[in-house]
Amino acid sequence: MMVDSVKTLRVLFDNDQGNGYSSGELVTGHVLIELSAHTKIKAVQLCAKGCARVSWFDGPRSQPCPFGLAAITTKLLFHAFEENQLVCLSKTLVEATGNDGLTLEAGHHQIPFELELPQRPLVSSFTGKYGYVCYLVKAILQRPFHRDQHVCRELPIISHVDVNSPQLVCPISENSEKMVGFWIFASGPVSLNVNIERKGYCNGQSILIYAQIENCCSRLVLPKAVIYQIQTYMACGKIIRYKQVVASVRGSPIPSGCCATWNGKKLKIPLVSPSILNSDILRVEYSLAVIVQIPGAKKLKVELPVIIGTTPCNAFGNESLSMVSQFSPVMNWLALSLPDPPEAPPNYADIVSEVEREQHVSTVPCSQQASELIAGAMSRLSTVKHTSLGLVPAVFSELESGAAAQDKAKVYILLWRDDNNVTRQLGTHTFQQPT
Repeated sequence: MMVDSVKTLRVLFDNDQGNGYSSGELVTGHVLIELSAHTKIKAVQLCAKGCARVSWFDGPRSQPCPFGLAAITTKLLFHAFEENQLVCLSKTLVEATGNDGLTLEAGHHQIPFELELPQRPLVSSFTGKYGYVCYLVKAILQRPFHRDQHVCRELPIISHVDVNSPQLVCPISENSEKMVGFWIFASGPVSLNVNIERKGYCNGQSILIYAQIENCCSRLVLPKAVIYQIQTYMACGKIIRYKQVVASVRGSPIPSGCCATWNGKKLKIPLVSPSILNSDILRVEYSLAVIVQIPGAKKLKVELPVIIGTTPCNAFGNESLSMVSQFSPVMNWLALSLPDPPEAPPNYADIVSEVEREQHVSTVPCSQQASELIAGAMSRLSTVKHTSLGLVPAVFSELESGAAAQDKAKVYILLWRDDNNVTRQLGTHTFQQPT
């Protein structure tokens, strides 16, 4: 029994912890060979291949039998198949010069390599329901009088999608309405209005959903939001689609005759493959759908297209700005509904004329006492009397009663108006003129 001297044959990349390679990048690494004894080899070759493959069975189908027997049919399965080659690179790492081969000693041997990927756009690696996009790096060990040994290693490829493009940063919105029931059995409409701040997102980000749901029917409805992954496969002139939910969030039930508002409800994007839009036979797209489930009727749904990219949006504070923009109508209404700032209470000097004031100062020696009383009343009004609209202006009145006029006395009456615009008397004070 012959024991094989090749114990290990592996392909190792230098950046195994990376997220993947892109167009034009240099793939570096080494081929690891572990031998248990002296071994002769002819060559060590390396090749990289990538392809997109689509395959599914469409059927069964009915097909007429030959010989004109149209009434007899047979059940056949139609196999749709399509394949596109994306990358094909190869190079020889080690090659023997003579016919005897190259002898390697027992132990570990590391053979470095470099592969430059094409500059043209590549399709991201993906595995779906009816197809896949796969890239492989294969190392081939050739020995005299032995079958070739090979080992394969998957090469992750990612095609970068920048979500900062103008068409992906603009907000999008959609609305729909459904009448529940029909004819004389109609119970009312259900309306749905949905908008999001932009179209492009990356893995790990959250979609802020703004929605207005109005339930005018007689049934309890339940809203929810989901992210769909839509896989489209094309082969032999036929198209097949596969749709699956990758994330979802539910809202609170909405009773009959009520409305519900989502002011930035968050739906986080899980770790999924980026959108694939540059392949002829395979596409991966995403959409955000807000669904209103109505018992006993078809659901109401609004669906918005979403692009999952790899380069995050660099707009600083984009989410905060979007939230402020959503509340801007409310702030504008609040600013319009607020009253104008109240006027300050009138000065007593503005109410009493200059002639009367000079007359009082010259004839009434108690004017200083009157000024002190008025100043105290003003302080009392400014600290005590407040309303929701500010200070209420005080009204000062200076009257001369009949008896006081005969005795040359002045009566000062302080008045103010309350919230109901009723004039009330704060107090009076009489100053007697000396004879």
